[in-house]
Amino acid sequence: MAVSEELRKKYRPTIGIETHVQLNTKTKLFSAVNNDARNAKPNSLISHIDVGLPGALPVLNEKALELAARAAFALNTKPQPFSKFDRKHYFYPDLPKGYQITQYENPIIIGGYVDIGTEGQSLRVNITRAHLEEDAGKNTHPEGADYSLVDLNRAGTPLLEIVSEPDIHSAAQAKTYARELYLLMKYADVSDADLYHGNMRFDVNISVSQDPKKSGKRAEVKNLNSFRSVENAVNYEVDRQIELLQRGQPVEQETRGWNEATQKTTSQRGKEEAHDYRYMPEPDIPPIDLNANWISDIKKTMPTLPSKIRTDLVELKIDKNVVEDILDLPDVYARMVETKAFEADPAILRRMLFDFLEDPKTLEVKVSDHIKVTEMVNTNALSSSAAKAALSDLAAGKNFEVATASRQQLSDESELEVIVNQVLNENNKAAEDVKNGEAKAIGFLVGQVMAKSQGKANPQVAQQIIKRQLGL
Repeated sequence: MAVSEELRKKYRPTIGIETHVQLNTKTKLFSAVNNDARNAKPNSLISHIDVGLPGALPVLNEKALELAARAAFALNTKPQPFSKFDRKHYFYPDLPKGYQITQYENPIIIGGYVDIGTEGQSLRVNITRAHLEEDAGKNTHPEGADYSLVDLNRAGTPLLEIVSEPDIHSAAQAKTYARELYLLMKYADVSDADLYHGNMRFDVNISVSQDPKKSGKRAEVKNLNSFRSVENAVNYEVDRQIELLQRGQPVEQETRGWNEATQKTTSQRGKEEAHDYRYMPEPDIPPIDLNANWISDIKKTMPTLPSKIRTDLVELKIDKNVVEDILDLPDVYARMVETKAFEADPAILRRMLFDFLEDPKTLEVKVSDHIKVTEMVNTNALSSSAAKAALSDLAAGKNFEVATASRQQLSDESELEVIVNQVLNENNKAAEDVKNGEAKAIGFLVGQVMAKSQGKANPQVAQQIIKRQLGL
């Protein structure tokens, strides 16, 4: 049965999201092996620790602690002075030790929140906890084959799992939260957050209930790696659960996968509870005791985060939708700060920001040169198209004079009047059409002026002279 909008309004979705963030370290969490497996051959980035050989002893990566602390401040809280690791037992081919080293009783982050704005209102999504853990490997299942393959390159890579409270109640809110968390982790330099390669993955817990004070039985959709997938999976799962309840059937507490091709979730296995994992303290890694001065030093290095950047851009009268586009390019804000140091006019800065969005290569142009190009556009010394070409040359390493000299607009009225007179004499009919109110005719005449000036004429000035010559 199809779920109508009217029926959907009778149920309240409740959504919590667990986000796995791969930390931006050079090596893995417990071994000195390269952490970037994106272009590596299967099972080429592994050590005796990663494959769980007997007697292998893990050693904690200090950089992972620093990045977790940065994440805490990005989440509007601070790292816990005391935390420790535990063993989480489960059996799967991509986990050769038979357990995962993670944090359970004493995670490095407790509390915090993420503020979002969507559907015309603001929402605070509270954070339950965030803990450090090692990733498992990756199973692949060749189509038509009666076997599976295991790649352990990802085994042992450092993850921060951020667990939200179930404060989200729509697919749009879920999508917005996922994107905001992505921006926070990227701007705080916690992770490169490469969604395509799964460096940030979302597990979404969804339930529906007709009683707004109670949540229903939840299903977890695993390993979503795009904001659109989060939104679509929530929409599908909400409808699926409503259909079941309308037919009088129970919603199973289970883990489900998302099929991007069919835009559907499919059952994978029953959902485990904490006691199923038989947690125990990790005996090979001592507890973590963070010094107060160390925590304070990390806080001092925190960069500007998205909320402050939004405020700065809105003050420049940048449209809110454009602000979100700018946030997708972290280097843009750094360039904006650099440009402000030149005390550039806000109008110039706005134009430069649009240049960055249109062609990110303009970020490679020296700020002083970019300001001069923009000023030339504002004074009609360069047309918009000529400015784009000049910026492209500047990004390629050409000097300012070479990039701009041959492209400067002809705005001198005495020179343009000579060209306009020639054009009017050669195009009497078009001139008469302009006098008779034919709008297209003046565009034709301006085009002729541009052609005779080899594209250098300022079209606005040329049009003004044409009208003046024709007595309009």
